[in-house]
Amino acid sequence: MITRLSAAGFAAAVPALGEVLADCTNGGASVGFLAPLDPAESAAWWAGLAGDVAEGRVLVWAAWDGARLVGTVQLRPAPLPNAPHRAELAKLLVHRDARGHGLGRALLAEAEHAARAAGITLLVLDTETGSPAERLYRSAGWTEAGTVPGYAADPGGTLKPTTFFYKNALLTAR
Repeated sequence: MITRLSAAGFAAAVPALGEVLADCTNGGASVGFLAPLDPAESAAWWAGLAGDVAEGRVLVWAAWDGARLVGTVQLRPAPLPNAPHRAELAKLLVHRDARGHGLGRALLAEAEHAARAAGITLLVLDTETGSPAERLYRSAGWTEAGTVPGYAADPGGTLKPTTFFYKNALLTAR
């Protein structure tokens, strides 16, 4: 089950979100952090988003396997006056134990649907070039905008290229 987290739900989920982020980072996913990542350090990063979640600047969905949080995705609507039509998709994460069952694709579809419902017509994201995430985005109809060499370090600290993608949210089918 996938649910959008309210401010209170987000606060309650912070430790579990920290577990998922640490698991993904420690498993090699390039999502902004270096390995080894301690779940408590990861949870502190999530806790730092509480104000943005409460104010609607960051929208967070959680995927549940029973009572266990196993995945998440964010939408970050652009804060600028000339960009109310645009949002960034961020931190699409699925715990390694929950992969291979379409959960990443389901989280992506949920975020795309919510963007469309909110009147957001353009989605953007970036991901490590050649990663499994890149293959997911391509197969879900995202369009490559370009690649920047050495844009971000992978969890081991090696600089890797990053590919930027966009998608017209109005074309997103549910």
